[in-house]
Amino acid sequence: MIQNKISTKISLLICIIFFNMTSSLAQYQPLYKTIPNNITSKNQESESDTVGILIVEKVSIPSYQYFRVANDNTKRPCVIICPGGGYTILAAGHEGTDVAKYFNSIGVNAIVLKYRIPNAENQIDKTIAPLQDAQQAMLLARTNANTWGIDKNKIGIMGFSAGGHLASSLATHYNDVKIENPTKVSLRPDFQILIYPVISFGPEGHEGSRINLIGNANDEKTKKAIDYFSSEKQITKDAPPAFLVHSKDDDVVPVANAIHYYDNLIAHKVPAELYLYEKGAHGYGMKNPTSEIVWTSVMKTWMQKTKIIQ
Repeated sequence: MIQNKISTKISLLICIIFFNMTSSLAQYQPLYKTIPNNITSKNQESESDTVGILIVEKVSIPSYQYFRVANDNTKRPCVIICPGGGYTILAAGHEGTDVAKYFNSIGVNAIVLKYRIPNAENQIDKTIAPLQDAQQAMLLARTNANTWGIDKNKIGIMGFSAGGHLASSLATHYNDVKIENPTKVSLRPDFQILIYPVISFGPEGHEGSRINLIGNANDEKTKKAIDYFSSEKQITKDAPPAFLVHSKDDDVVPVANAIHYYDNLIAHKVPAELYLYEKGAHGYGMKNPTSEIVWTSVMKTWMQKTKIIQ
């Protein structure tokens, strides 16, 4: 009886230690010591949970959560996750932390990026603030790879909707460094995963994302920004291998975004795979309720084929 009580207490203590260790790894941490491109202002960030969807608004202080498979000496792949939200909010649960937990379940570390929402009131140049944050997340992952248990040659970027636009922006503009990087650490993702992504800032793109990031002016500066942030136009032969998912009936972000990005990757001989649902519309996260096919399983197979995971 006494032995059983001792065993129970030991088991409980182990659970508490494990819980504390796991939850501490998933706490938000500052992305920068000093935020670049910043105008000091009142922090108005807020969270809400509507019908089970966690929404974060008015992010002006970028941060990240790190989800590590295990605190051991194994170096594992890592995915930086950019939730969607039209560059106006972040769908931080079903397109963020839930996805990170899935990656942990298949042996992949994950970073959920709480990137800045473009806002001229607290950013000197709002058009580059999210890209700066994505570059900084990649810099942190590579710089801390040894201590964080990351294989520095298997760090990818992932994004949903407008987060997919941010992910594709890093995948095409990793050499246009917009942060402090004195040791010239490579900011190129080793792979990219784009789920119902905004890709183009042209007519087939998502007007709300474009306006929120670069504005709606009809001047030369805006025209250049439209071209710069139309990721399908920025692909080179050195772009990272890609896995994309979209629905043919998406009435928020047309499927042409994913198709044209995929076609241009193939044209540049960049390995890519595109999975298209017949239905599903937009914003379903990891599970398209209209289909028995779970895209995460298709993605896992792709990650095995490309030797990102075993």
